[in-house]
Amino acid sequence: MSESTFAPARRSPSGTDLTQTGSTHGIDRLDRRAWGTLLVLCGALFLDALDVSMVGVALPSIRTHLHLSTSSLQWVVSAYVLGYGGFLLLGGRAADLLGRRRMFLLSLGVYLVASGLGGFATTGALLIGTRLVKGISAAFTAPSGLSIITTSFPEGPARNKALSVYTATGATGFSAGLVFGGALTEIGWRYVFFVPVVVAAVTLASAIKLVPRDSAAPTGRRGFDLAGATSLTLGMVLLVFTVVEAPQVGWASGRTIGSLIGAGAIITGFVRHEQRTPTPLVRLGILRSSQLVRANLGALSLFGGWIGFQFIAMLYMQQLRGWSPLKAGLAIFPAGLLVASLAPRLAPLIERFGVNRLIVAGIASTVTGYALFLSVGHHSSYVAGMLPTFLLAGLGFGLAYGPLNIAATNGVASHEQGLAGGLLNTSFQLGGAIVLAVATAVNNANNHPAGNAAGLLHGFHAALVVSLIVAIVGVAATAARKIGARETDIETATEPEMELAE
Repeated sequence: MSESTFAPARRSPSGTDLTQTGSTHGIDRLDRRAWGTLLVLCGALFLDALDVSMVGVALPSIRTHLHLSTSSLQWVVSAYVLGYGGFLLLGGRAADLLGRRRMFLLSLGVYLVASGLGGFATTGALLIGTRLVKGISAAFTAPSGLSIITTSFPEGPARNKALSVYTATGATGFSAGLVFGGALTEIGWRYVFFVPVVVAAVTLASAIKLVPRDSAAPTGRRGFDLAGATSLTLGMVLLVFTVVEAPQVGWASGRTIGSLIGAGAIITGFVRHEQRTPTPLVRLGILRSSQLVRANLGALSLFGGWIGFQFIAMLYMQQLRGWSPLKAGLAIFPAGLLVASLAPRLAPLIERFGVNRLIVAGIASTVTGYALFLSVGHHSSYVAGMLPTFLLAGLGFGLAYGPLNIAATNGVASHEQGLAGGLLNTSFQLGGAIVLAVATAVNNANNHPAGNAAGLLHGFHAALVVSLIVAIVGVAATAARKIGARETDIETATEPEMELAE
Protein backbone atom coordinates (compact mmCIF):
# COMPACT_ATOMS: atom_id res chain seq x y z
CA MET A 1 0.00 0.00 0.00
CA SER A 2 1.22 3.48 -0.67
CA GLU A 3 1.69 5.88 2.22
CA SER A 4 -0.78 8.28 0.68
CA THR A 5 -3.58 5.82 1.29
CA PHE A 6 -3.33 6.48 5.00
CA ALA A 7 -2.24 10.11 5.01
CA PRO A 8 -5.75 11.60 5.37
CA ALA A 9 -6.44 9.43 8.40
CA ARG A 10 -3.61 11.14 10.29
CA ARG A 11 -5.67 14.25 10.83
CA SER A 12 -8.30 15.01 13.40
CA PRO A 13 -11.49 16.96 12.53
CA SER A 14 -9.61 20.16 13.20
CA GLY A 15 -6.90 19.19 10.78
CA THR A 16 -4.19 18.50 13.38
CA ASP A 17 -1.98 15.48 12.91
CA LEU A 18 -2.79 12.40 14.99
CA THR A 19 0.89 11.44 14.86
CA GLN A 20 4.11 13.35 15.02
CA THR A 21 7.25 12.30 13.25
CA GLY A 22 10.03 12.06 15.76
CA SER A 23 13.52 13.14 14.86
CA THR A 24 15.03 10.13 16.55
CA HIS A 25 15.18 7.13 14.21
CA GLY A 26 12.24 8.56 12.29
CA ILE A 27 9.72 6.90 14.62
CA ASP A 28 6.18 8.27 14.57
CA ARG A 29 5.05 9.35 18.03
CA LEU A 30 1.49 9.82 19.18
CA ASP A 31 0.41 13.35 20.06
CA ARG A 32 -1.96 14.33 22.86
CA ARG A 33 -5.13 14.12 20.79
CA ALA A 34 -4.11 10.75 19.38
CA TRP A 35 -3.67 9.43 22.92
CA GLY A 36 -7.12 10.74 23.81
CA THR A 37 -8.72 8.95 20.88
CA LEU A 38 -6.82 5.76 21.63
CA LEU A 39 -7.75 5.76 25.32
CA VAL A 40 -11.45 6.10 24.50
CA LEU A 41 -11.30 3.14 22.11
CA CYS A 42 -9.34 1.21 24.73
CA GLY A 43 -12.13 1.97 27.20
CA ALA A 44 -14.67 0.19 25.00
CA LEU A 45 -12.44 -2.86 24.62
CA PHE A 46 -11.74 -2.85 28.37
CA LEU A 47 -15.49 -2.81 28.94
CA ASP A 48 -16.11 -5.85 26.73
CA ALA A 49 -13.34 -7.88 28.38
CA LEU A 50 -14.33 -6.80 31.89
CA ASP A 51 -17.95 -7.77 31.32
CA VAL A 52 -17.17 -11.24 29.98
CA SER A 53 -14.86 -12.24 32.83
CA MET A 54 -17.02 -10.74 35.62
CA VAL A 55 -20.14 -12.54 34.44
CA GLY A 56 -18.25 -15.84 34.30
CA VAL A 57 -17.31 -15.53 37.96
CA ALA A 58 -20.86 -14.54 38.99
CA LEU A 59 -22.66 -17.45 37.28
CA PRO A 60 -23.16 -19.63 40.41
CA SER A 61 -24.79 -16.74 42.28
CA ILE A 62 -26.98 -15.90 39.26
CA ARG A 63 -28.17 -19.50 39.10
CA THR A 64 -29.10 -19.48 42.80
CA HIS A 65 -30.98 -16.19 42.80
CA LEU A 66 -32.83 -16.65 39.51
CA HIS A 67 -33.43 -20.39 40.02
CA LEU A 68 -31.86 -21.39 36.71
CA SER A 69 -31.03 -24.90 35.61
CA THR A 70 -27.52 -25.68 34.41
CA SER A 71 -28.65 -25.75 30.78
CA SER A 72 -30.36 -22.36 31.18
CA LEU A 73 -27.37 -20.91 33.00
CA GLN A 74 -24.96 -21.63 30.16
CA TRP A 75 -27.09 -19.39 27.95
CA VAL A 76 -26.08 -16.38 30.05
CA VAL A 77 -22.68 -16.84 28.40
CA SER A 78 -23.78 -18.43 25.14
CA ALA A 79 -26.32 -15.71 24.28
CA TYR A 80 -23.52 -13.15 24.33
CA VAL A 81 -21.32 -15.36 22.13
CA LEU A 82 -24.25 -15.96 19.78
CA GLY A 83 -24.89 -12.25 19.29
CA TYR A 84 -21.21 -11.37 19.09
CA GLY A 85 -20.08 -14.14 16.74
CA GLY A 86 -23.17 -14.03 14.58
CA PHE A 87 -23.16 -10.29 13.83
CA LEU A 88 -19.44 -9.41 13.74
CA LEU A 89 -18.98 -9.36 9.98
CA LEU A 90 -22.18 -7.38 9.56
CA GLY A 91 -20.90 -4.97 12.21
CA GLY A 92 -17.55 -4.60 10.48
CA ARG A 93 -19.08 -3.89 7.10
CA ALA A 94 -21.64 -1.51 8.57
CA ALA A 95 -18.73 0.48 10.04
CA ASP A 96 -17.15 0.75 6.59
CA LEU A 97 -20.34 1.71 4.80
CA LEU A 98 -22.35 3.69 7.35
CA GLY A 99 -19.55 5.40 9.28
CA ARG A 100 -17.15 4.07 11.90
CA ARG A 101 -17.70 6.81 14.48
CA ARG A 102 -21.47 6.66 14.06
CA MET A 103 -21.62 2.89 14.55
CA PHE A 104 -19.21 3.02 17.49
CA LEU A 105 -21.26 5.60 19.40
CA LEU A 106 -24.62 4.01 18.61
CA SER A 107 -23.62 0.47 19.57
CA LEU A 108 -21.92 1.67 22.76
CA GLY A 109 -25.15 3.41 23.77
CA VAL A 110 -27.15 0.21 23.17
CA TYR A 111 -24.62 -1.72 25.24
CA LEU A 112 -25.07 0.72 28.15
CA VAL A 113 -28.87 0.35 28.18
CA ALA A 114 -28.78 -3.46 27.85
CA SER A 115 -26.32 -3.82 30.72
CA GLY A 116 -28.52 -1.73 32.99
CA LEU A 117 -31.58 -3.81 32.14
CA GLY A 118 -29.59 -6.97 32.88
CA GLY A 119 -28.83 -5.70 36.37
CA PHE A 120 -32.57 -5.27 37.07
CA ALA A 121 -33.55 -8.62 35.51
CA THR A 122 -35.84 -10.75 37.68
CA THR A 123 -36.10 -13.74 35.33
CA GLY A 124 -33.55 -15.83 33.47
CA ALA A 125 -35.23 -15.10 30.13
CA LEU A 126 -34.84 -11.33 30.55
CA LEU A 127 -31.23 -11.65 31.62
CA ILE A 128 -30.42 -13.92 28.68
CA GLY A 129 -32.17 -11.51 26.31
CA THR A 130 -30.08 -8.58 27.53
CA ARG A 131 -26.93 -10.65 27.11
CA LEU A 132 -27.89 -11.33 23.49
CA VAL A 133 -28.40 -7.61 22.86
CA LYS A 134 -25.06 -6.83 24.51
CA GLY A 135 -23.34 -9.39 22.30
CA ILE A 136 -24.87 -7.85 19.17
CA SER A 137 -23.86 -4.34 20.24
CA ALA A 138 -20.30 -5.53 20.94
CA ALA A 139 -20.26 -7.04 17.44
CA PHE A 140 -20.64 -3.50 16.08
CA THR A 141 -18.40 -1.77 18.65
CA ALA A 142 -15.34 -4.04 18.29
CA PRO A 143 -14.73 -3.79 14.52
CA SER A 144 -15.65 -0.09 14.55
CA GLY A 145 -13.08 0.62 17.25
CA LEU A 146 -10.36 -1.43 15.58
CA SER A 147 -10.98 0.17 12.19
CA ILE A 148 -10.91 3.67 13.72
CA ILE A 149 -7.41 2.89 14.99
CA THR A 150 -6.20 1.38 11.74
CA THR A 151 -7.51 4.30 9.69
CA SER A 152 -6.32 6.98 12.13
CA PHE A 153 -2.75 5.77 12.58
CA PRO A 154 -0.46 5.09 9.58
CA GLU A 155 1.14 1.68 9.12
CA GLY A 156 4.44 1.29 10.90
CA PRO A 157 5.61 2.24 14.41
CA ALA A 158 2.64 4.54 15.17
CA ARG A 159 0.00 1.93 14.36
CA ASN A 160 2.00 -0.87 16.00
CA LYS A 161 2.25 1.16 19.18
CA ALA A 162 -1.45 2.05 19.13
CA LEU A 163 -2.50 -1.57 18.58
CA SER A 164 -0.12 -2.79 21.29
CA VAL A 165 -1.73 -0.43 23.82
CA TYR A 166 -5.21 -1.32 22.52
CA THR A 167 -4.77 -5.07 22.87
CA ALA A 168 -3.11 -4.70 26.28
CA THR A 169 -6.27 -2.97 27.47
CA GLY A 170 -8.36 -6.02 26.59
CA ALA A 171 -6.07 -8.25 28.64
CA THR A 172 -6.19 -5.80 31.54
CA GLY A 173 -9.98 -5.72 31.46
CA PHE A 174 -10.26 -9.49 31.41
CA SER A 175 -7.79 -9.87 34.28
CA ALA A 176 -9.44 -7.16 36.33
CA GLY A 177 -12.83 -8.77 35.73
CA LEU A 178 -11.70 -12.03 37.30
CA VAL A 179 -10.87 -10.24 40.53
CA PHE A 180 -13.58 -7.56 40.53
CA GLY A 181 -16.21 -10.12 39.53
CA GLY A 182 -15.45 -12.22 42.57
CA ALA A 183 -15.43 -9.20 44.88
CA LEU A 184 -18.64 -7.71 43.46
CA THR A 185 -20.41 -11.06 43.59
CA GLU A 186 -19.75 -11.15 47.33
CA ILE A 187 -21.79 -7.92 47.58
CA GLY A 188 -24.43 -8.93 45.04
CA TRP A 189 -24.32 -10.34 41.51
CA ARG A 190 -26.32 -7.41 40.10
CA TYR A 191 -23.34 -5.13 40.61
CA VAL A 192 -21.55 -7.17 37.93
CA PHE A 193 -24.02 -5.59 35.48
CA PHE A 194 -24.26 -2.13 37.04
CA VAL A 195 -20.51 -1.43 37.08
CA PRO A 196 -20.24 -1.76 33.26
CA VAL A 197 -23.04 0.84 32.98
CA VAL A 198 -20.81 3.41 34.69
CA VAL A 199 -17.78 2.46 32.57
CA ALA A 200 -19.87 2.60 29.38
CA ALA A 201 -21.33 6.01 30.28
CA VAL A 202 -17.90 7.54 30.88
CA THR A 203 -16.54 5.96 27.68
CA LEU A 204 -19.49 7.17 25.60
CA ALA A 205 -19.26 10.73 26.90
CA SER A 206 -15.53 10.80 26.17
CA ALA A 207 -15.99 9.24 22.74
CA ILE A 208 -18.43 11.94 21.63
CA LYS A 209 -15.72 14.51 22.28
CA LEU A 210 -12.52 12.68 21.35
CA VAL A 211 -13.23 10.14 18.59
CA PRO A 212 -12.52 11.88 15.25
CA ARG A 213 -15.09 11.97 12.50
CA ASP A 214 -14.46 9.68 9.56
CA SER A 215 -11.86 11.14 7.21
CA ALA A 216 -13.96 10.14 4.20
CA ALA A 217 -17.71 10.12 3.83
CA PRO A 218 -19.29 6.64 4.10
CA THR A 219 -20.35 5.07 0.86
CA GLY A 220 -23.97 5.09 1.91
CA ARG A 221 -26.83 2.63 2.03
CA ARG A 222 -27.00 2.32 -1.74
CA GLY A 223 -23.87 0.16 -1.67
CA PHE A 224 -25.03 -2.00 1.22
CA ASP A 225 -25.46 -5.66 0.33
CA LEU A 226 -28.68 -6.39 2.24
CA ALA A 227 -29.09 -9.94 0.85
CA GLY A 228 -25.51 -10.80 1.70
CA ALA A 229 -25.78 -9.28 5.17
CA THR A 230 -28.98 -11.21 5.90
CA SER A 231 -27.72 -14.57 4.65
CA LEU A 232 -24.30 -14.30 6.30
CA THR A 233 -25.73 -13.22 9.65
CA LEU A 234 -28.32 -16.00 9.55
CA GLY A 235 -25.67 -18.58 8.66
CA MET A 236 -23.27 -17.38 11.39
CA VAL A 237 -26.01 -17.26 14.05
CA LEU A 238 -27.16 -20.78 13.14
CA LEU A 239 -23.58 -22.07 13.21
CA VAL A 240 -22.78 -20.55 16.62
CA PHE A 241 -26.16 -21.67 18.01
CA THR A 242 -25.56 -25.23 16.83
CA VAL A 243 -22.06 -25.40 18.31
CA VAL A 244 -23.22 -23.99 21.65
CA GLU A 245 -26.17 -26.38 21.88
CA ALA A 246 -24.36 -29.50 20.60
CA PRO A 247 -22.98 -30.63 23.99
CA GLN A 248 -26.51 -30.70 25.42
CA VAL A 249 -28.40 -32.28 22.49
CA GLY A 250 -25.54 -34.46 21.23
CA TRP A 251 -23.03 -33.93 18.43
CA ALA A 252 -24.42 -36.89 16.48
CA SER A 253 -28.08 -35.97 16.99
CA GLY A 254 -30.31 -35.26 14.02
CA ARG A 255 -30.83 -31.71 15.25
CA THR A 256 -27.10 -30.95 15.37
CA ILE A 257 -26.31 -32.56 12.03
CA GLY A 258 -29.29 -30.93 10.36
CA SER A 259 -28.38 -27.50 11.76
CA LEU A 260 -24.76 -27.84 10.61
CA ILE A 261 -25.92 -28.81 7.13
CA GLY A 262 -28.34 -25.87 7.12
CA ALA A 263 -25.63 -23.43 8.23
CA GLY A 264 -23.28 -24.80 5.57
CA ALA A 265 -25.93 -24.40 2.88
CA ILE A 266 -26.70 -20.81 3.90
CA ILE A 267 -23.01 -19.84 3.97
CA THR A 268 -22.44 -21.54 0.61
CA GLY A 269 -25.32 -19.54 -0.83
CA PHE A 270 -23.79 -16.41 0.64
CA VAL A 271 -20.44 -17.11 -1.05
CA ARG A 272 -22.12 -17.61 -4.42
CA HIS A 273 -24.09 -14.42 -3.97
CA GLU A 274 -20.94 -12.46 -3.11
CA GLN A 275 -19.27 -13.70 -6.28
CA ARG A 276 -22.08 -12.28 -8.40
CA THR A 277 -23.09 -9.02 -6.71
CA PRO A 278 -21.32 -5.79 -7.76
CA THR A 279 -21.38 -4.47 -4.15
CA PRO A 280 -20.39 -7.43 -1.93
CA LEU A 281 -20.63 -7.39 1.84
CA VAL A 282 -17.38 -9.37 1.99
CA ARG A 283 -14.98 -8.95 -0.88
CA LEU A 284 -13.79 -12.56 -1.16
CA GLY A 285 -10.59 -11.44 -2.84
CA ILE A 286 -9.36 -10.16 0.51
CA LEU A 287 -8.88 -13.78 1.53
CA ARG A 288 -6.18 -14.17 -1.12
CA SER A 289 -3.78 -12.62 1.35
CA SER A 290 -1.91 -15.48 3.03
CA GLN A 291 -1.00 -13.27 6.00
CA LEU A 292 -4.62 -12.34 6.59
CA VAL A 293 -5.68 -16.00 6.48
CA ARG A 294 -2.87 -17.05 8.82
CA ALA A 295 -3.82 -14.27 11.24
CA ASN A 296 -7.41 -15.47 11.37
CA LEU A 297 -6.37 -19.09 11.87
CA GLY A 298 -4.04 -17.94 14.62
CA ALA A 299 -6.84 -15.96 16.26
CA LEU A 300 -9.15 -18.97 16.21
CA SER A 301 -6.45 -21.14 17.74
CA LEU A 302 -5.17 -18.68 20.36
CA PHE A 303 -8.52 -17.59 21.76
CA GLY A 304 -10.21 -20.95 21.33
CA GLY A 305 -7.45 -22.79 23.16
CA TRP A 306 -7.41 -20.23 25.96
CA ILE A 307 -11.20 -20.18 26.49
CA GLY A 308 -11.33 -23.97 26.59
CA PHE A 309 -8.40 -24.12 29.01
CA GLN A 310 -9.73 -21.38 31.29
CA PHE A 311 -13.12 -23.07 31.53
CA ILE A 312 -11.57 -26.37 32.58
CA ALA A 313 -9.06 -24.70 34.92
CA MET A 314 -11.89 -22.85 36.70
CA LEU A 315 -13.84 -26.09 37.11
CA TYR A 316 -10.72 -27.82 38.43
CA MET A 317 -10.04 -25.13 41.01
CA GLN A 318 -13.63 -24.69 42.15
CA GLN A 319 -15.14 -28.16 41.83
CA LEU A 320 -12.17 -30.39 42.60
CA ARG A 321 -10.10 -28.17 44.87
CA GLY A 322 -13.04 -26.35 46.48
CA TRP A 323 -11.69 -22.84 45.93
CA SER A 324 -14.00 -19.82 45.99
CA PRO A 325 -14.61 -17.84 42.77
CA LEU A 326 -12.48 -14.98 44.12
CA LYS A 327 -9.58 -17.30 44.98
CA ALA A 328 -9.80 -18.98 41.56
CA GLY A 329 -9.83 -15.57 39.86
CA LEU A 330 -6.79 -14.46 41.83
CA ALA A 331 -5.03 -17.71 40.94
CA ILE A 332 -5.36 -17.12 37.20
CA PHE A 333 -4.79 -13.36 37.51
CA PRO A 334 -0.98 -13.57 36.90
CA ALA A 335 -1.69 -14.66 33.32
CA GLY A 336 -3.65 -11.52 32.56
CA LEU A 337 -1.21 -9.36 34.48
CA LEU A 338 1.61 -10.67 32.31
CA VAL A 339 -0.35 -9.91 29.14
CA ALA A 340 -1.16 -6.41 30.35
CA SER A 341 2.50 -5.77 31.19
CA LEU A 342 3.91 -7.22 27.98
CA ALA A 343 1.52 -5.94 25.31
CA PRO A 344 2.40 -2.20 25.52
CA ARG A 345 6.09 -3.09 25.20
CA LEU A 346 5.73 -5.20 22.06
CA ALA A 347 6.50 -2.47 19.52
CA PRO A 348 10.32 -2.91 19.69
CA LEU A 349 9.94 -6.69 19.42
CA ILE A 350 7.66 -6.29 16.40
CA GLU A 351 10.18 -4.02 14.72
CA ARG A 352 12.98 -6.48 15.38
CA PHE A 353 11.36 -9.88 14.78
CA GLY A 354 8.20 -9.18 12.76
CA VAL A 355 4.64 -10.09 13.63
CA ASN A 356 4.64 -13.65 12.31
CA ARG A 357 7.54 -14.83 14.47
CA LEU A 358 5.89 -13.38 17.57
CA ILE A 359 2.57 -15.04 16.71
CA VAL A 360 4.21 -18.45 16.29
CA ALA A 361 6.26 -18.05 19.47
CA GLY A 362 3.20 -16.95 21.42
CA ILE A 363 0.98 -19.85 20.40
CA ALA A 364 3.90 -22.26 20.97
CA SER A 365 4.17 -20.93 24.52
CA THR A 366 0.53 -21.84 25.15
CA VAL A 367 1.22 -25.35 23.84
CA THR A 368 3.88 -25.82 26.51
CA GLY A 369 1.62 -24.39 29.20
CA TYR A 370 -1.36 -26.61 28.39
CA ALA A 371 0.88 -29.68 28.25
CA LEU A 372 2.24 -28.91 31.73
CA PHE A 373 -1.26 -28.60 33.18
CA LEU A 374 -1.98 -32.19 32.19
CA SER A 375 0.21 -33.23 35.13
CA VAL A 376 -1.90 -31.52 37.83
CA GLY A 377 -3.52 -33.88 40.30
CA HIS A 378 -5.80 -33.85 43.32
CA HIS A 379 -3.30 -32.11 45.57
CA SER A 380 -0.91 -30.31 43.19
CA SER A 381 0.58 -27.13 44.64
CA TYR A 382 -0.30 -23.82 43.08
CA VAL A 383 3.26 -22.56 42.62
CA ALA A 384 4.74 -25.74 41.13
CA GLY A 385 1.67 -27.26 39.49
CA MET A 386 -0.51 -24.44 38.18
CA LEU A 387 1.37 -21.14 38.09
CA PRO A 388 3.83 -22.21 35.32
CA THR A 389 0.91 -22.86 32.96
CA PHE A 390 -0.77 -19.54 33.79
CA LEU A 391 2.49 -17.69 33.17
CA LEU A 392 3.24 -19.50 29.90
CA ALA A 393 -0.33 -18.95 28.69
CA GLY A 394 -0.11 -15.27 29.63
CA LEU A 395 3.23 -14.95 27.87
CA GLY A 396 1.81 -16.61 24.77
CA PHE A 397 -1.29 -14.43 24.70
CA GLY A 398 0.82 -11.32 25.25
CA LEU A 399 3.19 -12.17 22.42
CA ALA A 400 0.54 -13.19 19.89
CA TYR A 401 -2.61 -11.15 20.49
CA GLY A 402 -1.33 -7.73 19.42
CA PRO A 403 0.62 -9.03 16.41
CA LEU A 404 -2.48 -10.92 15.25
CA ASN A 405 -4.39 -7.62 15.13
CA ILE A 406 -1.53 -6.02 13.23
CA ALA A 407 -1.17 -8.92 10.78
CA ALA A 408 -4.90 -8.94 10.04
CA THR A 409 -5.10 -5.23 9.20
CA ASN A 410 -1.73 -4.20 7.73
CA GLY A 411 -1.94 -3.59 4.02
CA VAL A 412 -5.73 -3.64 3.91
CA ALA A 413 -7.31 -0.68 2.13
CA SER A 414 -8.89 1.97 4.33
CA HIS A 415 -12.43 1.24 3.14
CA GLU A 416 -12.03 -2.44 4.14
CA GLN A 417 -10.52 -2.00 7.60
CA GLY A 418 -13.90 -2.68 9.22
CA LEU A 419 -14.20 -5.88 7.21
CA ALA A 420 -10.72 -7.01 8.23
CA GLY A 421 -11.47 -6.24 11.87
CA GLY A 422 -14.78 -8.08 11.64
CA LEU A 423 -13.10 -11.14 10.14
CA LEU A 424 -10.48 -11.22 12.90
CA ASN A 425 -12.97 -10.77 15.74
CA THR A 426 -15.23 -13.40 14.19
CA SER A 427 -12.31 -15.83 14.25
CA PHE A 428 -11.68 -15.03 17.92
CA GLN A 429 -15.33 -15.59 18.85
CA LEU A 430 -15.88 -18.69 16.72
CA GLY A 431 -12.68 -20.18 18.12
CA GLY A 432 -13.90 -19.60 21.66
CA ALA A 433 -17.39 -20.97 20.97
CA ILE A 434 -16.26 -24.06 19.08
CA VAL A 435 -13.39 -25.10 21.36
CA LEU A 436 -15.44 -24.47 24.51
CA ALA A 437 -18.27 -26.61 23.16
CA VAL A 438 -15.91 -29.44 22.18
CA ALA A 439 -14.01 -29.26 25.48
CA THR A 440 -17.29 -29.39 27.42
CA ALA A 441 -18.48 -32.41 25.45
CA VAL A 442 -15.16 -34.23 25.92
CA ASN A 443 -15.17 -33.44 29.64
CA ASN A 444 -18.68 -34.80 30.08
CA ALA A 445 -17.92 -37.94 28.05
CA ASN A 446 -14.81 -38.74 30.08
CA ASN A 447 -16.09 -37.85 33.55
CA HIS A 448 -16.00 -41.42 34.86
CA PRO A 449 -16.29 -42.85 37.35
CA ALA A 450 -18.86 -40.09 37.77
CA GLY A 451 -19.52 -38.34 41.04
CA ASN A 452 -16.05 -38.51 42.57
CA ALA A 453 -12.73 -36.72 42.40
CA ALA A 454 -11.10 -39.30 40.16
CA GLY A 455 -13.86 -38.97 37.58
CA LEU A 456 -13.68 -35.17 37.64
CA LEU A 457 -9.91 -35.18 37.16
CA HIS A 458 -10.12 -37.71 34.32
CA GLY A 459 -12.66 -35.55 32.51
CA PHE A 460 -10.61 -32.39 33.04
CA HIS A 461 -7.46 -33.97 31.64
CA ALA A 462 -9.31 -35.23 28.56
CA ALA A 463 -10.81 -31.79 27.92
CA LEU A 464 -7.42 -30.10 28.28
CA VAL A 465 -6.16 -32.20 25.39
CA VAL A 466 -8.63 -30.33 23.17
CA SER A 467 -6.97 -26.98 23.92
CA LEU A 468 -3.55 -28.56 23.47
CA ILE A 469 -4.41 -29.95 20.02
CA VAL A 470 -5.97 -26.66 18.93
CA ALA A 471 -2.82 -24.78 19.99
CA ILE A 472 -0.57 -27.22 18.13
CA VAL A 473 -2.66 -26.80 14.98
CA GLY A 474 -2.41 -23.04 15.46
CA VAL A 475 1.40 -23.20 15.53
CA ALA A 476 1.41 -25.25 12.32
CA ALA A 477 -1.06 -22.93 10.57
CA THR A 478 0.69 -19.68 11.45
CA ALA A 479 4.16 -21.06 10.74
CA ALA A 480 3.14 -22.33 7.29
CA ARG A 481 4.50 -20.14 4.51
CA LYS A 482 3.83 -19.96 0.82
CA ILE A 483 6.90 -20.92 -1.20
CA GLY A 484 8.84 -17.76 -1.97
CA ALA A 485 6.48 -15.57 0.07
CA ARG A 486 7.79 -12.85 2.34
CA GLU A 487 6.45 -12.25 5.82
CA THR A 488 5.13 -8.88 4.68
CA ASP A 489 3.23 -10.26 1.71
CA ILE A 490 0.03 -8.48 2.73
CA GLU A 491 1.93 -5.25 3.19
CA THR A 492 3.48 -5.45 -0.27
CA ALA A 493 0.32 -6.47 -2.06
CA THR A 494 -0.48 -4.32 -5.03
CA GLU A 495 -3.18 -1.71 -4.82
CA PRO A 496 -5.58 -3.38 -7.27
CA GLU A 497 -5.55 -6.57 -5.21
CA MET A 498 -6.79 -4.64 -2.18
CA GLU A 499 -9.41 -2.52 -3.87
CA LEU A 500 -13.11 -3.19 -3.53
CA ALA A 501 -14.55 -5.02 -6.53
CA GLU A 502 -16.43 -2.62 -8.69
